[in-house]
Parts: sequence; structure tokens; C-alpha cells
Amino acid sequence: MAASAITHKRTSFWQSLKEAINGTHQDFTEGSISRAVLLLAAPMVLEMLMESLFAIVNVFWVTRLGSDAVATVGLTESMMTLVFSVAMGVAMSTTAMVARRIGEKDLTGAAVSATQAILLGIAVSILMGVPGFLFAPKLLQLMGAQPGLVSSGQHYTSTLLGSSLVVMLLFLNNAIFRGAGDAAIAMRVLWMSNLINLVLDPCLIFGLGPFPQLGITGAAISTLIGRSFGVAYQFWILFGGRSRVFVRLSDFRVVPPVMLSLARVSSTGVMQFAIAHTSWIALVRMISDFGSVAVAGYTIGIRIFIFAILPSWGMSGAAATMVGQNLGAGKPERAVKAVYLTAFYNAIVLSVVALAFIFAPELIVSLFSSDPEVTRYAVDCLRIIAYGNLAYAFGMVMVQAFNGAGDTVTPTMINLVGFWLCEIPLAWTLAFHANLQVRGVFMAIPIAEVFITAMGLVMFMRGKWKQKRI
Repeated sequence: MAASAITHKRTSFWQSLKEAINGTHQDFTEGSISRAVLLLAAPMVLEMLMESLFAIVNVFWVTRLGSDAVATVGLTESMMTLVFSVAMGVAMSTTAMVARRIGEKDLTGAAVSATQAILLGIAVSILMGVPGFLFAPKLLQLMGAQPGLVSSGQHYTSTLLGSSLVVMLLFLNNAIFRGAGDAAIAMRVLWMSNLINLVLDPCLIFGLGPFPQLGITGAAISTLIGRSFGVAYQFWILFGGRSRVFVRLSDFRVVPPVMLSLARVSSTGVMQFAIAHTSWIALVRMISDFGSVAVAGYTIGIRIFIFAILPSWGMSGAAATMVGQNLGAGKPERAVKAVYLTAFYNAIVLSVVALAFIFAPELIVSLFSSDPEVTRYAVDCLRIIAYGNLAYAFGMVMVQAFNGAGDTVTPTMINLVGFWLCEIPLAWTLAFHANLQVRGVFMAIPIAEVFITAMGLVMFMRGKWKQKRI
């Protein structure tokens, strides 16, 4: 009898996993919470696995071009975080709004929310992309790049910063799918986009076959091509009625009440991510004072770290959708249970990752660098940051829970205190006054994350986010 029950549970798990990957029409406001989390989290985790695979393969090829090329990637991506912060801020509020309308069973309202988000995203991304494309060399100089690096890397930087529109649309459209509960569609979009990217990357960097040898610029162009195909596929799905949210060309008109509500929630959402990402820029700027080798080591270490934790962001995305839809359905306690369950699963995963990074970082870094100095920095980065993994596990889920409820103010204030008032001053003090140099910058990261997670848990348990209206 017991054996039969275990077999049934195993069968049910694999059936649910298959359903999650193929796409599901389940109502996430009803039934088993564990199953709902699995159905949402599985495709989001697989989506983030592909995203993290791209990040790690990209840096694998770029390291073959030397430390200046790796440093160019690190400096450019620190600037791209401003684009990402805006895209993530608008995307997060889009997920919350679409999820709330889906929970209310208002499909028309969900479509209106989706089109307003796309219109807002297009306008904002043009304002960011044009200056980024035109002033890429100046921006690299402001980040502390040496003249040689500016000369060799400016086209890479201008291509990526100029692609803000594509980045924005990729984020926003997938946010629509996630809010609707169509996580499998978002997964397929990023898989296709990144597979194209992975194939083109070495071809355009090294000039394989009929492709021109473009060096580091080739990495940026392959990324742009892959993302562009992903956006085209997203619109094919949205306009073809192949998801829960079906949009038409006639829907693309400004609806002032919805646009204003989205802009209001997005503004603090953008601030939330901008605070976190400008903190990252500040850290990279501090590290650049110790030379390109230090920046290269940090870039490799942080890429490996992102590779490991991106799937956990997928789990956190499941929590956001569960919160949004269940608040829309008038079931806040179900939302609470989903958040705690997701955080528990996340803690298990990131604890295993932490053990690998603490006890075997040399083995992992050796796959990406043979330069002893670069390796030393990358190993220190991985080992030190990994001590905060348990905090990251709970912190990222709490933040996404607030965002899923449409409460972007609370995590914004938490980030303001945690990053600007804790992480940046602490990194500066440890690096330049305690004479710990680059290791001091690394040490500030897990310390700040523990503080942020503690604040997040306290605010979550107070429960004010349950009364948020969007």
C-alpha cells in the first residue's frame, strides 16, 4: 500500500513536470499549492537555466580574446544594468497587473494591461537606447576604462546599449506570459533566443565558416540577433491568440487610467532595480581602480555566480505569479503559503550551490581562465559571495512576493537601505580604508544581502502587501 502511494506520487510528479514544460491551463488559484508552484516554477527555472547557460558560454568565448575583452564585457554589463533595471521594473509591474486581472478572470483587462506595458516600454527604451549608442566611448571612459580598452570595446558597448528596445520588449512580453501563468511560453522564447545566440557567438567572434571575424563586437551582434528573433516569436504568439492573453493591433491605444496605474507602479519598480544595479556599477567602479585584471576576475566570478542563481530567480517568479493571481482571486493566505514553500525549495538549491563555490571554486574557475591573477580574483569572488547564498534564497523570493502583489515601494525602500546605505559604504571602507582591496568589495555583498533579507522577512510578515490594489 505504501509502495503504491510512493509510486503514484512519483508518477504524479513526472506528469506534472511534463505538463509544466508543455504548457498548462490550470487555474493557479485552486488546488494543490505545491503542484501549482511546480507547474509555474519548472518552466521558469528551465528558462533561467538557458539564460544562465548563455551568460557562461559567452564569457567562455570572450576570455579567449584577453583580459581587456573580458573587462569590456564587465564594464558594459554594469552599464546595461541601468537598462535592465528599467526593463525589470516595468516588467515586474506588468506581471503583477496581468496576474491580478487573470485572478479576477478579466481577460480583456489583462490584454489592456499588456498593450499599455508594451507602449510604455517602447517609449522609455528609445529614450535610453539612442544616447547609449551615440555616447558609448564616453561612457566607457567614465567607468574608468583605459584608452586601449575604449578603442577596442566601443563598438561592443554601442551595439548592446543601442539594443535597449529589443531588451525591453523581450522582458515585457515574457512578463505578460508569466503573469498570465503561461510560463512555458516564456521558457520557449528564451530557449530559442539563446540557442541562436550560442550558435552565432563563436561564429561572429572568431569568423568561423562564412562569417566575418568581428572579435568582441561579434558577441554583441549575436546577442542582438538572438534577442530580436525572440521578440518576433513573442509577438507571433501574442497576436495569434496562442496564450491566455490575446492582443490585437486595435488594442494599441493609450488607456489613461491603466497607463497611469502601470507608470505609477513601474516608477518605484524601476527605482527598486536601479538602486540595486547602480550599486553594482559602484562596485565595478571600485574594482576598476585595481586594474583590468581585477575587473576580469570579478566578471568571470560574477558570471559563474549568476549562472548558478538564475534558476532560483525562476522559482521566485513563480511566487510572484502565485501572489498576483491569488490576491486577484481574494485568497491572500494561499499566496502566503506559496511564498514560504517556494523560499524553502530555493534555500535547498542555493545551499548546494554554496557548498560547491566554497569548497571547489578553483576547479570551476579553471574552466574559464588560465591566467593566475585573473583566476585568483575570480576564486575569491565566488567563495566570498557564496557565504550569502541562504540569504539570497529567501531574499529574492520575498522581493518577488512584494512585486507580485504590486507593492513596489517596500522592496524599493529595503534596497535603498541595503545597497546604498550598507553595501556601497561598506565596500568602500573595507577596500580602501581596511586595506582589504578587492576582497573588501566582495565581502560587502553577502553582508548587505543578509541585512536585506532580514528586512524583507519582517516586512513580509507584517502583511500590508495583502491590501495593495492595482
